[in-house]
Amino acid sequence: SQGTGAYPATQGRQANKDKYSVLLPTYNERENLPLIVWLLVKYFGESGYDYEIIVIDDGSPDGTLQVAQQLQGIYGAHRVLLRPREKKLGLGTAYIHGIKHATGNFIIIMDADLSHHPKFIPEFIQKQKEGGFDVVSGTRYSGNGGVYGWDLRRKLISRGANFLTQVLLRPGASDLTGSFRLYKKEVLEQLVDRCVSKGYVFQMEMIVRARQLGYSIGEVPISFVDRVYGESKLGGNEIVSFLKGLLTLFATT
Repeated sequence: SQGTGAYPATQGRQANKDKYSVLLPTYNERENLPLIVWLLVKYFGESGYDYEIIVIDDGSPDGTLQVAQQLQGIYGAHRVLLRPREKKLGLGTAYIHGIKHATGNFIIIMDADLSHHPKFIPEFIQKQKEGGFDVVSGTRYSGNGGVYGWDLRRKLISRGANFLTQVLLRPGASDLTGSFRLYKKEVLEQLVDRCVSKGYVFQMEMIVRARQLGYSIGEVPISFVDRVYGESKLGGNEIVSFLKGLLTLFATT
């Protein structure tokens, strides 16, 4: 469903009422940022939806912010917004920070490291419109989704994390640790307000809380490519904190 032909003119007019704010939290993504922004501009441009890209850089020492400034010069300040912070303050607070500056009525969260391909965004939007969903989540574990570039250990950890979560929490979504999602803005505000977790557990808690609050969740199968440049940020201590967070959620929900 790529390309302009897939989007009828009537839908383009309808889409004008909606605006999509993409939140890109960055830390040392200097090499990835130009490509992800270019892809976002390309796929939003082809599908005709209104959008803005909010780059939330946490004081990257590699010059990510300077690259973002150059991109703002190329694509315009109305498309690329820079909302940097002094230091690394975590994902949850990055989203809160981004929401404050977002002018869209829908928010898309994704990684800036190219593990999430913007080509799926029009499908997320279509899915949301079809079902009126509060949340649309990209899933690596249903339909024709998949994971590329992961070693067996990472796949086992990811699958295991998802399996444990399914058994303990029964959240009604197949991919809980993924971070490629579309939210209605007011829904994301409600969820972020209620979330207590940090790091990777945060993504999972968002879906669990969404279910608790009775929000509807749609899914789109995505292929997930391990980070193109840079080291993966999933360390052993984060796996431990994930399990602790999971048990905390199980005990409190």
